[in-house]
Amino acid sequence: MAQSMEARAEPIAVQEATIFSNRGKLLVALVVLVGALGYLGYLAFDSATVYYYTVGEANELSELPEGRSVRVGGKLVPDSFSRAEGSTLAYFELTDGSDTMLAFHDGVFPDLFFNEHSEIILEGAPTPDGAFESHNIIVSCPSKYEAADS
Repeated sequence: MAQSMEARAEPIAVQEATIFSNRGKLLVALVVLVGALGYLGYLAFDSATVYYYTVGEANELSELPEGRSVRVGGKLVPDSFSRAEGSTLAYFELTDGSDTMLAFHDGVFPDLFFNEHSEIILEGAPTPDGAFESHNIIVSCPSKYEAADS
């Protein structure tokens, strides 16, 4: 009879070992999956990051890594906007109140609020000659309005 109890206990031990090895495999697979998703999320977030600078800070930038863009915010310097007739290439200057920067953009400009009082955010990269080449222009809406005197 002692032999029959040992024979019965043996399949249960084998069955428990199989369950633990399956749980172990599942745990390892889950850890690998979570790690891979975390790494992909980090890569996506890092590549989508765009740094924002004032005109003075952007003037101090020497060079950016290949393919990286920055945003530079400032106001359009009065009478600095120029574009040849029929051309999409425009040159202008931005200021933050103390520093100025020469910038150029080849493409369509937003018409709404694009005037000498506009707050402009350029997205692009500095050129070796110290200008800023923009590939995207964002014109900020006025942040405060004053009531008209009645």
